[in-house]
Amino acid sequence: MHPAAAEVTGAATVWLRDAFDESALPVLAAEVAELVGPGGLLTLSGGLGAGKTAFARALIRLLAAEPNLAVPSPAFTLIQIYEGVDFPIVHADFYRIGKPSEIAALGFEEACEGALVVVEWPENAGEFLGPDRLDIELRLDQERGPGYRSIILKGTGPYADRLARAKALYEILDRSGWKDAERKVIKGDASTRSYERLTKPGGKTAILMNFPARPDGPPIRYGKSYSAIAKLAEDIRPFAAIAQGLRAQGLSAPEIYAADLEAGLAIIEDFGRETIASDGGIIEERYAAAVEALAHLHGADLPDALPVDGETYRIPHYDADALLIEAELVLDWYAPHIAHARLASSAKAAFVNLWRQAVQDVLIARPVWVLRDYHSPNLLWLAERKGIARIGILDFQDCLLGHPAYDVASLLQDARVDVPEEAELRLLAAYAQLRRGADPNFDVASFVRAYAVLGAQRATKILGIFARLKERDGRPDYVANLPRVENYLAKNLRHPALDGLKRWYEEHLPNIFGAASAF
Repeated sequence: MHPAAAEVTGAATVWLRDAFDESALPVLAAEVAELVGPGGLLTLSGGLGAGKTAFARALIRLLAAEPNLAVPSPAFTLIQIYEGVDFPIVHADFYRIGKPSEIAALGFEEACEGALVVVEWPENAGEFLGPDRLDIELRLDQERGPGYRSIILKGTGPYADRLARAKALYEILDRSGWKDAERKVIKGDASTRSYERLTKPGGKTAILMNFPARPDGPPIRYGKSYSAIAKLAEDIRPFAAIAQGLRAQGLSAPEIYAADLEAGLAIIEDFGRETIASDGGIIEERYAAAVEALAHLHGADLPDALPVDGETYRIPHYDADALLIEAELVLDWYAPHIAHARLASSAKAAFVNLWRQAVQDVLIARPVWVLRDYHSPNLLWLAERKGIARIGILDFQDCLLGHPAYDVASLLQDARVDVPEEAELRLLAAYAQLRRGADPNFDVASFVRAYAVLGAQRATKILGIFARLKERDGRPDYVANLPRVENYLAKNLRHPALDGLKRWYEEHLPNIFGAASAF
């Protein structure tokens, strides 16, 4: 099958495709299965023998996960109902319907509750069917071959964007030579991004990155959303820009083989599955290499703007507002839901003021690229490479200009794996030695202070994020990491620079000091 054309018109997307024989219909059904769900409407048009029922049969078998399921034409029963894996499917045929009012007498609306509805001959339903739907029209053309069909897909309402995205995905796979690759979903993180591992018949692999533009949330301060204040990437462009920038510095960021930045799609280099940690904890040699990569990056003369797709991407600053809005997540989610602490408005105001004072010194330091998620899940071990290139770096689209201590704390106070305190201190000393070796003026005491401040800020943020994932997003698995992060926070708060904040936490969130060791 090959796409012929597509256009978006108003609230509708139209995509024209070719099918050279009936074997293409199950392939199309697999693609359409990704676009439909409960409460959806899919209509199938075309003359007798065009392949409507063959397509419906392939789709229903996929959604039911029963490749041999009997799916007869509902031409005489008019309606057939199937139990899908995730939702029921109603398959209807309106060829014998004389007028739309006859449909209601069939109990059609009751049968469709919570189901995907697949309708053949929808033109006989008149206005009975709703306008928000995915229409598929199949047209035979004997002049182009005995099994040739032109296929017209039209999405309206929510299906307009879904269909446009499906087309963009199809085309990036097609033009990059990955169309025939096996696709396997990779377990994702807590973001809205998704990933698939692509494997060609010969064994070569790549990663399909699906990064749709982030819808802006409601304004919460200064007329801005949380994501705007926290400087989170709104689309895939920052990823593309920073990837190129990191590679230019000799670091291993994924090569981008193909991209549709408008659609938020990219096919990128696959770094494999081997991280810098193991089930038993950190692998110190690999953490040392990750420290070396950071020291190299932080000592470089880094630009504050990078080219991307013929434009200039300017890296935002990790300013006080971004640092504070992240820390305040602990007030909104961790305090009420995990610590069961009821905080008065005066306590919240004191928290913000104390944090604003604490971060002042880190804001005036020479800025570097802060990748923000430089920790074990995003650092892969590339044993065949040398030096700093052995660390494969992922998840850097939220990169900002800020203090170098942030990413060092992110690495050595890993939220998902225990870093023994002795190893943390050795690795921290190794970082300082590398920086001093490259710059005799590197101020170790100032860096250690910033490490404590930003380590505490990051731990505070993560406590809020993990609590939010549990309470809002139904992801209780993250809560298992809370004791580790609480321990990091308590250690950092013992630095003299954070005395005022330590007293605030002791009064309002005393549970975090339960089993923490000394800083």
